[in-house]
Amino acid sequence: MNNTISPGTLTPSLKCNGCGALLYFTPGTRNLKCDHCGDSNTIGTDETDTSIKSIDYDHFINHLRENKKSDDLKVVNCSNCGSQTTLSSFTTSDKCSFCAAPLILSPQDGQQYLPPHYILPFEINRQQGIDYFQKWLKGLWWAPTDLAKNVDSSSSGLQGIYLPHWIYDTDTITDYNGQRGDYYYTTENYTVTVEGKTESRTREVQHTRWSSVSGRITCSFSDLIVPASKSLPSKTLNKLAPWNFHRLVKFDERYMSGFRSETYQIDPQEGLLMAIEQTKDQIRSAIRNDIGGDDQQVGDIETDYPNKAIKYIMLPVWASAYSYNNKIYQFTVNASTGEVIGQRPISAMRIVLFILMVLAVIAVGMLLL
Repeated sequence: MNNTISPGTLTPSLKCNGCGALLYFTPGTRNLKCDHCGDSNTIGTDETDTSIKSIDYDHFINHLRENKKSDDLKVVNCSNCGSQTTLSSFTTSDKCSFCAAPLILSPQDGQQYLPPHYILPFEINRQQGIDYFQKWLKGLWWAPTDLAKNVDSSSSGLQGIYLPHWIYDTDTITDYNGQRGDYYYTTENYTVTVEGKTESRTREVQHTRWSSVSGRITCSFSDLIVPASKSLPSKTLNKLAPWNFHRLVKFDERYMSGFRSETYQIDPQEGLLMAIEQTKDQIRSAIRNDIGGDDQQVGDIETDYPNKAIKYIMLPVWASAYSYNNKIYQFTVNASTGEVIGQRPISAMRIVLFILMVLAVIAVGMLLL
C-alpha cells in the first residue's frame, strides 16, 4: 500500500515522425495516428510492469505542490454550469462539453497542472459513443415520442473528456461501546373466546436481556473511488460506474492527445473525507458482528485511519448536451463500457395516458368479478 510512484511528466507536443503534424490517440487501440498523412505510431509501454500501486497519502499531500507542473495549458471556467476544463495552448475558442455554452478563454499565466498516476484510455470512439447515445435515447420511458428525431443531430457535438478521480485505500481501527441483546423466552397464559366459550391457552413471549459491551475491530478498505469533478451531478458520476479498472495504465500524456481533461475541483483532503463516509456502514456492520448476540445497540464509535494511500487517475467519457423545447439536457457516455447516463424530458401526456390505461384495466377487472 505504501509504494512510491513518481507522476508522469507532460511533454509540450506530439509530432508525427513522417510529416511533423500532431498525432492523436485512437480509442480502442494503443496507437497514435496522424490525421494529415495517416501514419500510425504505437504507444510503447513496459510490458513487465503492469502493477497498479497506491502511494502513501501523507507523502502525497506533503509533496503535492512540488509535484505540480507548469505547462502550456489553459484552465477554462464555464460561466454557465461551472465546469473547469483543461485545454491546449493552441485553442482560441470553444464550447463547454457539459452544457454546450460558449467558453470565454482566459488563460492563466503559469497555470499548474498535477499529472495523474494512472489513466484509463478511451476504448469507445466518437461514432460508437453516438450510437450508444441514440440507443439510449430511443429506449427512454415517458419521453416525448419525437425526442429521438428532434435531437438526432445534437450528438455530433460529442466531446471526449478525461475526468479526474481519487482512489483511496485505508486500514481502520475502531473502538466502540454498546449493548448486547440476548433473547430469552417465558411462558404466558392468556384466554380466547371460541364459539362463545372462553378457552385458556399458553404462548412463548420473547424478551431481551441487555448487557454492556466494548471492543476494538479492524477493517481494510481498497479502491474507494471519489470523483474529483463538479462539472457533472454526483448522481451521474456514480451511475457511470463500474469502470474497467483492469485496463488502467501508467499515465502517459499521449493517451490524452485529441481529448480534453478536467482539473480536479475536489482536492485530495476533501476527497478523503468523502471516502471515509463510504467506510462507515461496513464498520458499523463489523461492530454488530463483533458484539454478537441476537440484537445490538451501537453507542460511541471512534475510528483511526492508519496506512492511508491514494491514486490520482483519469477516467474517459464522451459528454455533450442536447436541446429540446428550448431546454438543455446533459448526457454522458462511459467511454470504457458504453454506459449512458443523461437528463431527459418527461412527456406528461404519456404518463396521463398510461394512468388512464391502468385505471381502465382495473375497472374492467372489477366488472368481471
